[in-house]
Amino acid sequence: MEPFTKLTAVAAPLPMVNVDTDKIIPARYLKTIKRSGLSEGLFRDLRTGADGKPNDFVLNRPAYEGARILVAGDNFGCGSSREHAPWALLDAGIRCVVSTSFADIFYNNCFKNGILPIVVAKETLDKLMADAERGANATLTVDLEAQTIQGPDGGSIAFEIDPWKKHCLLNGLDDIGLTMAKKTEIEDFEERQKAGQPWLYG
Repeated sequence: MEPFTKLTAVAAPLPMVNVDTDKIIPARYLKTIKRSGLSEGLFRDLRTGADGKPNDFVLNRPAYEGARILVAGDNFGCGSSREHAPWALLDAGIRCVVSTSFADIFYNNCFKNGILPIVVAKETLDKLMADAERGANATLTVDLEAQTIQGPDGGSIAFEIDPWKKHCLLNGLDDIGLTMAKKTEIEDFEERQKAGQPWLYG
């Protein structure tokens, strides 16, 4: 997993509330377990009309091409617990989502996939949403180590995060990475077990 340290990027405003995982990536895109190529389905039914033509959706606008931060409305990521939702965001280059609240499963899945979800107060979100509305003329800087978001005008906002989740993101540790960090201890245990219980190893 790619570590998250500091990110300076255009932020896309998505003031919708209760954006569920089916809006993030519709169920018809869940037939694969590959993490690549899912950006095609990201917000597909919001980005494209029934006639197949692009809607006036924020990520379709030239000003937000390459946006890597999403400033979203309340209760982002609700609905079913599909891990494809953070996969699709990541495949599209989104590394940080800011909202007043997230669904618990989506929130935890973000950390396991290298995305930083930040919870802020309503008035803070309103300020960041206004900054994001300025498009490519303004960028946000998210510093995980310092736990701050710096706006385009130089103002800084502090945010809270669980220390363990912060450690894992800073070091690029997903569940597999956490296991592999114990590789030496695991190998030592296996050697001791082989010596003491050789019949377990054929």
